[in-house]
Amino acid sequence: MDRIDAMKIFVAALDEGSLAGASRKTGRSAAAVSRAIAFLEAHVGVPLLHRTTRSIKLSEAGERYALACRKVLMDLEEADRNAAGERSVPRGMLNISATVFSGVEVLRPIVDAFMDEFPTVSVRMNLLERAVNLVEEGLDLALRITHLADSTLVAHRVGEVRRVIVASPRYLATHPRISEPADLGKHQVIASTHMGPDSWSFPPVEGSSIARSVAFTPRLVVNNVRAAVASAVEGHGLTRVLSYHVAGEVRQGLLQVVLPEAEPAPIPVHIVSPFGRLSVPKVRAFVDFALPRLRSRFASLSKEMEMAPKAPIQPRRGRMSTE
Repeated sequence: MDRIDAMKIFVAALDEGSLAGASRKTGRSAAAVSRAIAFLEAHVGVPLLHRTTRSIKLSEAGERYALACRKVLMDLEEADRNAAGERSVPRGMLNISATVFSGVEVLRPIVDAFMDEFPTVSVRMNLLERAVNLVEEGLDLALRITHLADSTLVAHRVGEVRRVIVASPRYLATHPRISEPADLGKHQVIASTHMGPDSWSFPPVEGSSIARSVAFTPRLVVNNVRAAVASAVEGHGLTRVLSYHVAGEVRQGLLQVVLPEAEPAPIPVHIVSPFGRLSVPKVRAFVDFALPRLRSRFASLSKEMEMAPKAPIQPRRGRMSTE
């Protein structure tokens, strides 16, 4: 059996999550898929997959081998394009990853416009609320809203977002004023799992190096930012989200930002791609198309948040707490 062909079947099985899925994707029989996996395992001398009747899971050796297979297949794809003289022609399937909110609200309109501009490119958007290994999962690009760790990824910064605490004007008008983070303990909190379900951290006060942390017992905990924002708009409490999550609600006056002077440092936003993928025409075309649009979008969102009215602050008498 041809080893490259077996690698393609192996990767298809990983992408589809089962040998049956690989069979459908590659147009091979279930027996042919099983033979391909067995051929690779015999070649490397170790099991690559743990199989059940419904799913597959990579072994430790399989994880390393899958990474190598994806790189080999990507390099072959690039070599084929170069030999055919198609290096400058964007075409094929572009695989992009983002979180659900950023993918729907920020990236999706840009993807739509890109496909209008490049009709020979199709896009698969993988909207996931988890860390993604681009090479392992066969992705070309990702929109990342985080401080990037050192890696082999190529990153293009497109903006930044803030971690903001917001509440509706109606809620703020009927509950104690908030002058400092410690006051949050007197309030109803709508907590989201990605921002901390039972405490929020804040930068140190001037003259201190110790970060502040405010613990609370939330009235509501959700794992979806839309749910947290909707509950806050309806006046059920305070919530902490990223600024681009609520730019529209803040602009419309449905929510107000609380304690902007106590916000942590902004979080950078990048488009990232595996090393070497920018030489692929469809990837290069999307990066060139998306970068100015993403930078404009995040700049506009930041401006909206800066210009929006903040919740009024009642000055606290005496010395401020430095907990």
